[in-house]
Amino acid sequence: MLALLALPSSAAAAPVLVLGHDGRAVPVNDPYLHGPALTPAPALAPAMAPSAARARSAARPGSRPARARPRAHVALARGRMHARRAPQRPERTVTSELARLQRTGQITPAAYALYRGAFTQALATERRLRGTRRAELTAITETLHGIAASGQLTASRLPALFTTLARNVQWWTHGPLLAPDQRVEFTGSQLVWEYYPGQGIQLQVLGTFGRANGLFGSGPGSYPALQQLMAEMIPLAAQRGGRLAWEYYFNFDGGRPPWTSAMSQATGLQALSHAYLATEDAGYLSVADRALALFGAGPPVGVGVAAPNGTRFLQYTFAPGVSIINAFLQTLIGLDTYAQVSGDPRAQQLFAAGNAEAMAEVPRFDTGAWSLYQPGIEDTLSYHQLVTGFLSQLCTLTSAPVYCTTAQHFTADETTPPVLTQLTGRGRVKRTTQLRFRLSKVSHVGITVTQGARTVLLTSASFGYGVHSFTVPVISRPGIYSVLLTATDLAGNTSRITGRLQITR
Repeated sequence: MLALLALPSSAAAAPVLVLGHDGRAVPVNDPYLHGPALTPAPALAPAMAPSAARARSAARPGSRPARARPRAHVALARGRMHARRAPQRPERTVTSELARLQRTGQITPAAYALYRGAFTQALATERRLRGTRRAELTAITETLHGIAASGQLTASRLPALFTTLARNVQWWTHGPLLAPDQRVEFTGSQLVWEYYPGQGIQLQVLGTFGRANGLFGSGPGSYPALQQLMAEMIPLAAQRGGRLAWEYYFNFDGGRPPWTSAMSQATGLQALSHAYLATEDAGYLSVADRALALFGAGPPVGVGVAAPNGTRFLQYTFAPGVSIINAFLQTLIGLDTYAQVSGDPRAQQLFAAGNAEAMAEVPRFDTGAWSLYQPGIEDTLSYHQLVTGFLSQLCTLTSAPVYCTTAQHFTADETTPPVLTQLTGRGRVKRTTQLRFRLSKVSHVGITVTQGARTVLLTSASFGYGVHSFTVPVISRPGIYSVLLTATDLAGNTSRITGRLQITR
């Protein structure tokens, strides 16, 4: 059982930048950090448009989170009143909310002084910075203000929010500028962070808990680092509707902070289970028991929604209608780990309800030639391999034929060339022709239209599965033209077909 629980989601170490105490950032390959840090933003459209090469770019797994937009109340973020408005009640600010928490006994005077001083210092640092550094730190302080202004600056959220503030002050004062999605760490800490342009560096909950599982899988020599990671991570959990949750504090494709994810929460349960197995400290299972409650609550607080066959667990609490299969499957694996280690009947029931729904949904994510990220949207190669690994793990855990068969299908898809079918065979002179074709899986497709030595069209583009077309330019002479279509899928498999296009008067 221990060997099974230690299975990583990916075999490749992740590149990170580690900022040292001397202010120097060193690139390293973290051997305990595997796979993507967070399943990217959901696509809101249920299916791809015909111009898939461009239409999918904003919704595919490589898409970027929404950038933080400048708000009209920037002045309020600093606690100043707007000159043209006379609000009926004072605007909530970070400092006023901290004072309220102290006044009501939710934080001590010492904690109030510490947090207020950190925020004041961050604002002073922000004013000294320039360019990208100033913009990124400003995004952090504005997000903190937005949470305060909405009445969501609770005592339990202060550790995570102010740890984020402190790390951003440290990075943008001393660290280098970053490429989008760059993951970073800090010397002396086990936490994993990620850079989201326009929103600073953010705690990567899934990445950090994934790192914990990687440390456990590496054996007893890594257990002290695992204990340190959990000691850092457990205090960063917040009370979310009375339930313990590790939240995200940045804007993400329409979702506003604070939000959370079933996948990151379940990976947290898995990490807590592994920490218990490594140390036999029952305190880890006690924390996991409190975190389990999130799966029994619906959005926007919790991550469980009733489904026709059981329960679907959500990747995003702000997007209850979005089904992302890799996130659902990874959630089940985390729940199962905790259920096995703890023997908790609630965890077993939650896994059973989610498993029943997942088994019914999985076939809808198999096009017959490739996997779907969500309905209508195909996976990238890395996500295809990721979901195949999750299906294989669930096949081992449950012996359910749907998991085993679909994993076999997806494995075979990586070596199966795409299938092309030409659908248009006729066109007219002095008119453009939409040469339609059917494609079995996401591929880069090239087309050549010739007559003898003369080339009429030579171009290529990327398309998803389904029916698409190339525009053949105006041809002035009737006759038979040769067509060559070539498709190369994401795994490098290539196929080609030849056909003809008859142009008539």
